Amino acid sequence: MEGSEGGEGGSGPPGPAERSHRSSVSSVGARAADVLVYLMDDTVVPLAVENVASITAQDLHRTIREALQLPDIAVEAFALWLISPLLEVQLKPKHQPYKVCRQWPDLLFRFTDAPEDDMAVDEPSLQFRRNVFFPKRKELQVNNEDILRLLYEEAKFNVLEVRYPCDVEDCEKLGALVCRLELGPYRQGQQMACAVKEKLDSFLPAHLCKRPHSLFTAFRSRGPQLVPGEQGLLSAYQEVKEEAEGPEAELLTRHYRAYLLKCHELPYYGCAFFCGEVDKPAQGFLHRGGRKAVTVAINLEGVHVIDTKEKHVLLGLRFQELSWDYTCSGDEEPILWLEFDGESEGTPVNRLLKVYSKQAELMSGLIEYCIELSLAKEPTLAQETKVSPAASPQPPTASQRHKLQRQSSVVCSRTQHLATIDYVDDGKEIKRVKPKRTTSFFSRQLSLGPAAYAAVQPTDSLEQG
Repeated sequence: MEGSEGGEGGSGPPGPAERSHRSSVSSVGARAADVLVYLMDDTVVPLAVENVASITAQDLHRTIREALQLPDIAVEAFALWLISPLLEVQLKPKHQPYKVCRQWPDLLFRFTDAPEDDMAVDEPSLQFRRNVFFPKRKELQVNNEDILRLLYEEAKFNVLEVRYPCDVEDCEKLGALVCRLELGPYRQGQQMACAVKEKLDSFLPAHLCKRPHSLFTAFRSRGPQLVPGEQGLLSAYQEVKEEAEGPEAELLTRHYRAYLLKCHELPYYGCAFFCGEVDKPAQGFLHRGGRKAVTVAINLEGVHVIDTKEKHVLLGLRFQELSWDYTCSGDEEPILWLEFDGESEGTPVNRLLKVYSKQAELMSGLIEYCIELSLAKEPTLAQETKVSPAASPQPPTASQRHKLQRQSSVVCSRTQHLATIDYVDDGKEIKRVKPKRTTSFFSRQLSLGPAAYAAVQPTDSLEQG
């Protein structure tokens, strides 16, 4: 499970398993049994399986593809996952799901901090979802409606659950595409507005569906008040481009693709998610810090550390921008170390971030395998680009990149919210950079001179704020 050649996902924000406690292969007695496999829209695919106790994930994957009548590209696009509210694991082809289920209590004890009572009742279910190792460039070449719909359902779930943090403008555009797919083309009138309002939480993340409550709003007009994202959603819905001709199935496929392309702009699309904690910067006279909960998202492109509460990126790094290590010795807490370039008062420094997590070993193994995979595929990718440049996806234009470089965008790094170990290597010895002293307890400092605000400029790196 924990080797460097597999795609293990960690426990992250609540997944579909939390919506209905269920099991797939945990109580098997006979040689033949029905295995329940869940899709990302929470529908169930029952499969009659012989020798369920010894069947491999590869064989079960084939059975699912046949049941759903999916083309061969589904072999690469999807994987079998075992998920529960406490842990998520992408299975390797050689894994035997039934045996992994039997080992589930041991995995929970090893990779989670869950209370024993929660571990005792936790039971995983099988889910058919996107393979962490499926490149976005290959996804762009998919034309099959069924595969695009499955990928769309998963992306939509991750957006609504804020596993993929998005700026409000992007949430509205993505929600507008969901409106089109579920409600049909936009039509003027109160009936359409009411239909959107009734299912608003199906189109927008929960934090954009809450109505503001304040003394000021209580004294405003008694008419119906729009929630923060509702008006923007209706406007974006109205702007969804509609083809004049073509069968509805073909139009739906285009909207699935449009949704996925929008999600591809997010640097953490297609990630596996892990739970952890990082140190907060020392604040106040007593230099109190503490820790904050984070979600670590890892895909083929890099690593993102996301604030679990605030739902924005704290640190985003591509693999070529970081070094990493994993430590766990004796009774010490497992730590994933991330090293990256930074600056301290105008001086270039090396920065170390400690991510405390019992899943640090899984994260380290996944990072290592993703890097090995990208290095192994670089010659193939270069050859594909040389032979057929038209078939390769074009890099985003400056205007497209700028959409994710808004000032204070959720995808921009916020290293000022992290407590890092800063040091310099002068060739003789490693010198640690001392933190700047905080403001005196007895006086306040007045900041003189013009404001230092500067708008963020579009760059090639979406990860850096």
